[in-house]
Amino acid sequence: MALSFPDACEKPHFDRGSFRVDLPKGKIFATLLEADLSVNLMLTPDEQDMLVEAEPELFSKIPNKWGEKGATKMALPACDDATARSAIAMAWRHAVPPRYL
Repeated sequence: MALSFPDACEKPHFDRGSFRVDLPKGKIFATLLEADLSVNLMLTPDEQDMLVEAEPELFSKIPNKWGEKGATKMALPACDDATARSAIAMAWRHAVPPRYL
């Protein structure tokens, strides 16, 4: 699903697969940990708060400094496609240079 976004590519990132925007200054917008079927999304703290409050069974704050900056865990087994696509799109928009939006 993450690779369906424009200019998205997948590259290794430590023990995870990372999804990045393959453009100058493109950034990681999501990482996948297959072992626990979760995705970490790079969101804003406000987006994180909104998702965690709305669906705490799907979304949780990463318990570290990245989490303070908006890094949010999404539990894949409990997540429907529409919700996952919407959350990934939020993260993707932050990774794309503004001139590409």
